[in-house]
Amino acid sequence: MITDFSKSKTILNTFLRELRDVTIQDDSMRFRRNLERIGEIIAYEISKTLEYESLEINTPLAKSKANLPTEQPVIATILRAGLPLHNGVLNYFDKAENTFISAYRKHGDQNNFEVEIEYLASPNIDGKTLILCDPMLATGSSMVLAFKAILEKGTPKKIHVVSVVASKTGIDFCLKNMPSEVDYWIGAIDKTLDSKSYIVPGLGDAGDLAYGIKE
Repeated sequence: MITDFSKSKTILNTFLRELRDVTIQDDSMRFRRNLERIGEIIAYEISKTLEYESLEINTPLAKSKANLPTEQPVIATILRAGLPLHNGVLNYFDKAENTFISAYRKHGDQNNFEVEIEYLASPNIDGKTLILCDPMLATGSSMVLAFKAILEKGTPKKIHVVSVVASKTGIDFCLKNMPSEVDYWIGAIDKTLDSKSYIVPGLGDAGDLAYGIKE
């Protein structure tokens, strides 16, 4: 399943517009908060897919019942740009376990690069629901490599991929190289990658806009 929120009527599009808008996005605190808000909205949508059970609650006046999830997911994030998005998802799944992955583009020249994984901190994910977050899904290489690295920690029962902006190329690459049962939750899917594999129109470098320019 692929959900493209830009094609539906949702407040998420307000936050996405601010992330893209060059007259707004240079406010780094607002940029981070908008990533977080989008994470919260997508977490709410993902919550509808989980398994639930009815539990009895003792209120001050009487007994009541509520449908509550029977599990908490593992939230996995590709550093560093993924942190605000991760926090948004974690705000709604506040008892979730967490995985952090460091991936970077190792450039051979200006237009050619390989993606490498440097760091992985994760609990066991065997039989659990995995939510893999990365705000920009450009070529798809980082997402696929991160997923393969996480499999060292077990085999999840369900996988959700969360991105703010993806390219069609990146989505197609993930569809070919990840399990067919993966659900994709994307703020918007853009058609084009430029010669440097940046998404167009995209929104620029999410990590730099959130945390400052890196050398």
